[in-house]
Amino acid sequence: MRAPLRDIASVRGLALVPVKDGLWRVTGRSGAVLGHIERKLDDRGESFAARRLLPATRTLDLGTFWQLADAADCFR
Repeated sequence: MRAPLRDIASVRGLALVPVKDGLWRVTGRSGAVLGHIERKLDDRGESFAARRLLPATRTLDLGTFWQLADAADCFR
């Protein structure tokens, strides 16, 4: 895990758990899974897509962000 991920997790009270390369599970202080952040690479560069988990195993796209910190902020 890269250092910026640890900083975000400690500052915002979130845990970003690596699932695979470029995908993190976002959990809250209680350990409940809140959603996922996925790193995307394209011709514009690196971005981070945030998805919130909803009841009944559905997801809600929260947006795509240029900074990992901004994507993580959606879950606060």
